[in-house]
Amino acid sequence: MYKRESPMSPSNPTSANVNASMSPAENGCVDSFSVLNSEQAVQELIQDSLLHGIDDHLIEFSEALRTVAKALRRVTEGKASAQAEAAEWKRKYELERARNLQFEQKVLSLGGHFSEITDERAGNLEDQTVLSDANSDQCELCSGKDDICAHEVLRDGESDSDSSAIPNKMMRKASFKLSWCCKGDKSDRHKHDIVSFEKGNITTAERSSKQISLKWESPPQTVLILTKPNSTSVRILCLEMVRWLKEQKKLNIFVEQRVKTELLTESSYYSFVQTWLDDKELLLLHTKVDLIVTLGGDGTVLWAASMFKGPVPPIVPFSLGSLGFMTPFYSEHYRECLNSILRGPISITLRHRLQCHIIRDEAKSEYENEGPMLVLNEVTIDRGISSFLTNLECYCDNSFVTCVQGDGLILSTTSGSTAYSLAAGGSMVHPQVPGILFTPICPHSLSFRPLILPEHVTLRVVVPFNSRSQAWVSFDGKGRKQLAPGDALVCSMAPWPVPTACQLDSTSDFLRSIHDGLHWNLRKTQSFDGPRDS
Repeated sequence: MYKRESPMSPSNPTSANVNASMSPAENGCVDSFSVLNSEQAVQELIQDSLLHGIDDHLIEFSEALRTVAKALRRVTEGKASAQAEAAEWKRKYELERARNLQFEQKVLSLGGHFSEITDERAGNLEDQTVLSDANSDQCELCSGKDDICAHEVLRDGESDSDSSAIPNKMMRKASFKLSWCCKGDKSDRHKHDIVSFEKGNITTAERSSKQISLKWESPPQTVLILTKPNSTSVRILCLEMVRWLKEQKKLNIFVEQRVKTELLTESSYYSFVQTWLDDKELLLLHTKVDLIVTLGGDGTVLWAASMFKGPVPPIVPFSLGSLGFMTPFYSEHYRECLNSILRGPISITLRHRLQCHIIRDEAKSEYENEGPMLVLNEVTIDRGISSFLTNLECYCDNSFVTCVQGDGLILSTTSGSTAYSLAAGGSMVHPQVPGILFTPICPHSLSFRPLILPEHVTLRVVVPFNSRSQAWVSFDGKGRKQLAPGDALVCSMAPWPVPTACQLDSTSDFLRSIHDGLHWNLRKTQSFDGPRDS
């Protein structure tokens, strides 16, 4: 069999002779250096191409991870929103179930009166249907050219129609009505948008820009008094007011545990005052209290609002603090003020709150997220002690708003427009105007101006993964929490407003507060004896 030999094989004498005939210089120096240089060049080329390929793949991989993280965060936020909605429906279901069980027990205890109760409830339902039809007709009649009807209000859902048939030994809340009214150009006729809240719990779907009036349908029976701590003048006034409300008005008095201790230290006479022992009783406090009286400044009103995670009873704020944007009543005339309020009707301002949730990027389930947190003034996201700018991605519903690069961001209610938002350059807004203030804190941009967004939107503030530092969030100046890269803050308008009583009306009290508290547009009047237009 024929075997082909390689030209470089040892058996090939020709190639061996040729290699042997080469000079040592050519074989030892020239060829070795050229081969060595070519191998190094090839290795550098291969290594360089590999590095560039690895960088490109890493960039693509990091972008893919970032996209996946954003998608997961949106899913987590959606689950948190759905969980909050489900929890609210579960709460309503449990309340309805408890009412039905209580009604069944009453029916069983009354026995033969069941048919009478049923007939009476049916009659009341017919009366309510006729009344609702009459109100709708009145709304159609009063809706003229310059009129705006506002009746987007949810009922509390708890009926007292069977109160006359079934004896109730428990302490009941006072019922009242709210009416929206406005002054026309030629006449001061009132609107007919009247809504009943049988259990004294206010829940709104949207806000009204018209003046709101509260009229008691039954006299108030229970008052909660909240005071500013560490103030001698407030403690003296509290002692006097509690005695007067008990002796002259025959009201039940609730106070904080701290205040009850102070009252009992002063005299054993105040043993009739009531308080709550734990958070469970605090959650049910709104079912017992008809009216809240605050003795302090705006901070005391904020504290009163923070105590109630759901419906809030009407608040009567007396001014005993530094600033009084929400405290129109003077303590020197508290008897006249409380007499007028207990008699009614009174003008009130519905101050809406923000409902906030924190969505953690590292949360493995929706139960590891935080919220809801309710704020009456504002929620603030800032850089904390970090020397770097905050980097915040902001979204309104599903639309991208902007990326905040500065010291932080303020999301404020219109009631909080005269607080931190004002100091950061935001506008002063009437508390009855529906909206959410979007105010940057020291933005590193000449064109970043504050915004006022509609109240029905949901705002989402995200700390991006490429942020150089973490962010911090606080709620009405308290409850400071850290936001790591990937975490998000979700804010929307809460369904439970804070009703505060007005001395005159909402507009007059607001204008008086900015004149007295901020000396708004206070300027020396121009002299009249200067040059004039010819």
